[in-house]
Amino acid sequence: MSGTSATVAAPAAAEGGGASLRALGVGVLLLAAFAATFAMSGYHLFQLTMVIVYGLAILGLAVVTGFNGQISLGHGAFYAIGAYTTAILMAQFNWPYWTTLPASALVCACVGFLIGLPALRLGGLYLALTTFALAVAMPQVLKHKAIEDWTGGVQGLVIDKPDAPFGLPLSSDQWLYLFTLMVAVLVYLLAWNLLRGRIGRGMRAIRDQPTAAEAMGINLALFKTRTFAVSAMITGIAGSLGAIAIQFVAPDSFSVFVSITLFVGLVVGGVASIGGSLLGAVFIEFVPNLSDLVSKAAPGAVYGVILIAVMFLMPAGAAGFFGGIARRLLRRG
Repeated sequence: MSGTSATVAAPAAAEGGGASLRALGVGVLLLAAFAATFAMSGYHLFQLTMVIVYGLAILGLAVVTGFNGQISLGHGAFYAIGAYTTAILMAQFNWPYWTTLPASALVCACVGFLIGLPALRLGGLYLALTTFALAVAMPQVLKHKAIEDWTGGVQGLVIDKPDAPFGLPLSSDQWLYLFTLMVAVLVYLLAWNLLRGRIGRGMRAIRDQPTAAEAMGINLALFKTRTFAVSAMITGIAGSLGAIAIQFVAPDSFSVFVSITLFVGLVVGGVASIGGSLLGAVFIEFVPNLSDLVSKAAPGAVYGVILIAVMFLMPAGAAGFFGGIARRLLRRG
């Protein structure tokens, strides 16, 4: 009897230890992220800001692809919509930068809901091609004469970088980094609460066994369209933050390569991982620069070799790789 109790207690203790380890890791990460505000130069803070932005964009893609099983190759379009919503409201209507984020979230959620409607009849590669077509068409839509008075056409729009409010002794780069970090923490908390609750379990049920999920009373149409809306909303917020950080938007900045880059970050970080989105963002932000340092002549070839090596060494993504190491260390402890 005592042996059985010990056998049952061991996994429970390991699970509790894993939760404590994750909480400790998140706390240390947040503390290090806050300390970076005062320890790094403006350029490095800009790089970290873009890591957070890309992490949010990949998180939106993970919601629909990793947790709901709907393959999307067009999330760069939602990123562009969020960026242009913020740029238009700031440049054309003089909105404060922080008030554009809710507007961007609402616009992208509505567009995502409409794009999610074809997902009710399409699936797999057909849905992937549909979203890919959206990403291909987006730059041309932004250049169209009917809306070029708002979007700036081919020339794009230039916006101002915000200064620190309330007379805080912070530079523009420091404040923008802190603002982006605060927004990201809020979005990640909301995503974690959503994906770990009843709605998240419904998403995974549709991903794994849609017929069984429908038999259990889950409304597939409602879940799929709302998942697309939430996913587009998160990626749109990332686009807004990216536009504020870069201070410029133009149609050619949002080519189909943006969607492919986000998909690479998703796979590298871990398809169904919340924390893996940040690891994927680190990859797509720093590895291209590393490839350029290794070879000025063929940086794309070096990038491809690094990507293949990462996929070979970490088939479950960076989150699965490091999570496995942490679990082994925890069991040994």
